Amino acid sequence: MDIETGLVVRAKSGRDKGRFFVVISLDGEYAYIVDGKTRRLEKPKRKNLKHLFATNTVIPTDSLKTNRLIKAELRDFNAKA
Repeated sequence: MDIETGLVVRAKSGRDKGRFFVVISLDGEYAYIVDGKTRRLEKPKRKNLKHLFATNTVIPTDSLKTNRLIKAELRDFNAKA
């Protein structure tokens, strides 16, 4: 599956390994990811695409407007982790 904006991903490596994020933009081989809590829209994390595992869930772009909405969308994913 290709990585696209709105896709829910899991970090494979780094300090945030195992946590779920949403891709808000792409730049070549990097994705900018947020979770609404530690990585907010104001300061997204730049992560190499090879360090991300794509899920089958894409969040609609209207749910990516605020940190509160992003956190709510990811709540079920992080509860299972």
